[in-house]
Amino acid sequence: MSAQSSPVPSRRGNYDLVMAAFVGLLLISNIGATKLIAFGPRVDVGGVQLLPIITDGGAILFPLTYILGDVLAEVYGLRRANRAILTGFVLAALMSLTFLVVDAAPPAADWPNQDAWHAVLGFVPRIVVASLLGYLAGQLLNALVLVRIKQRWGAGRLWVRLITSTLVGELADTLVFCLIAFGPLGNPLGGESIPWPALLNYTAVGWLYKVGVEVLFLPVTYRVIAAVRRREPEGA
Repeated sequence: MSAQSSPVPSRRGNYDLVMAAFVGLLLISNIGATKLIAFGPRVDVGGVQLLPIITDGGAILFPLTYILGDVLAEVYGLRRANRAILTGFVLAALMSLTFLVVDAAPPAADWPNQDAWHAVLGFVPRIVVASLLGYLAGQLLNALVLVRIKQRWGAGRLWVRLITSTLVGELADTLVFCLIAFGPLGNPLGGESIPWPALLNYTAVGWLYKVGVEVLFLPVTYRVIAAVRRREPEGA
């Protein structure tokens, strides 16, 4: 075949890279969420625990999954966004199952860290069940709200779509996750619940923090969406 007749390679989009980053952030966050973190002294007002601010290690990166979720839904549409969401669901479930099997396997006689492994990663199945259910509810709602607003009112006012979808998605995600991971709904899976004042603090802080991160990163989200869209061969 002559050089003139050789096919020109088509320009590839970034869907696979965005999905890989999305799934990777989800898996890292699920492990980080096994540790609760507190900032500040103890302050109670009217039976409500205002301080310390309670969150978990997953909060460091998890809000970025919503930013990438917005990119997926805005650039690629609901079908391909849901494909990435379900891929993350399956791999997070596989991670949880793997940790469960490893935890149950007998440790080598010369390996002294079984108790440490169980204390941290032995708790992951409950965290991942909470994360998976919250993640499905939150991400699917986030993508659905973003796409439906775009279909109803057009492509303008991207900031309205991003903030509204985040408010709805993160609320569903945070409520489901907190009530299962550290609340009474997760007790059948093992482990203990934290007291209600701390749980309410944890839930409110988690939701406000995640929404705040997305609002703060709106300029970055705008630029990422524009950059990804420019690289799509179909001009998504």
